[in-house]
Amino acid sequence: MANNPLNVGLIGFGIAGQVFHAPIIVSVSGLHLYKIRESRPTNIALANQRFPQATVVADVDDLFKDPAIDLIVVATSNTSHFELTKRALEAGKHVLVEKPFTITSADANELIATAKKYNRILTVHHNRRFDGDFNTIRKVIKEGLLGTVVEMEIHYDRFRNYLKPNAWREEDLPGSGILYDLGSHLIDQALTLFGMPKEVSAFTAHQRAGSKAVDNFEVILHYPALKVTLKAGMLVREEGYRFVIYGDQGTFVKSGIDVQEEALKAGKIPSETPNWGVEPEETWGKINTNYKGMHMIAKVESEVGNYPGLYANIRDAIKGTGRLEVTAGQSRDVIRIIELAMQSAAEKKTVTV
Repeated sequence: MANNPLNVGLIGFGIAGQVFHAPIIVSVSGLHLYKIRESRPTNIALANQRFPQATVVADVDDLFKDPAIDLIVVATSNTSHFELTKRALEAGKHVLVEKPFTITSADANELIATAKKYNRILTVHHNRRFDGDFNTIRKVIKEGLLGTVVEMEIHYDRFRNYLKPNAWREEDLPGSGILYDLGSHLIDQALTLFGMPKEVSAFTAHQRAGSKAVDNFEVILHYPALKVTLKAGMLVREEGYRFVIYGDQGTFVKSGIDVQEEALKAGKIPSETPNWGVEPEETWGKINTNYKGMHMIAKVESEVGNYPGLYANIRDAIKGTGRLEVTAGQSRDVIRIIELAMQSAAEKKTVTV
């Protein structure tokens, strides 16, 4: 296995498969997009056109039963994550499942136990850890440029004042709504930076007419000497800051969003695109701080975004040459925070982790 490419089976060629998985898989050395499971004719045609090296099949068992497949990617609706991931693990496959990991933390724990039983790698597609802006934030905090961080806000706002027709994320279903969708990203980023909080406070709402699923939330993570606020909404027309960090020596603010998603939606392939993940200067963050006796007001050049790095890390973990970056245990903790946030919002009180 050390020298052979890993064969990847992709379950689902909807937006997640088309945009966030297939183009990345084919860009990473040592991975081979081998089979795609898809049943919708338009998506089948697109898969055949864009990724002719992969065989498109209609039956998911064609992936589970194929001994040539090493890694299965579950890029389907949230309610199917648990079943498909468990079946893949039991078939002896390593698994990357799209976020959110599962609907409940109990399901996540069961999958973690299954992965351990079969000695398989299990990870979750928390690709926003590989955003350029987030890794800029990590450096700013790690280098102590703001002193001791006392407060942070992370926003993931959009403006769509109508409901998408036939969109399962906007139906009254387990795991639907933006707390599971966008909230998974924000919670994972916060836990990556600071670990599990002591308490959680949350507010959720259905703000758009006819909305059946949560389309606005505010989650506050309480740490002993730190408050982290996570916010997202579908009725935010005027862009504000995406990241705001307050320290006892200064402040860092950042607008805009990592450029990789828009490039992928435009059909670009990372390995074929010069300057992949490079942010334009106009969206670089700004810092105002005292550092080593100097007062600094400056732009901070963004780190380069690196979605292929997530898949490269999984490849290395499977081959035993690297440590897994996004662990199933960390991803389970994200789901646990979502559960606590929903409890807090329902009970209108702060809850203990």
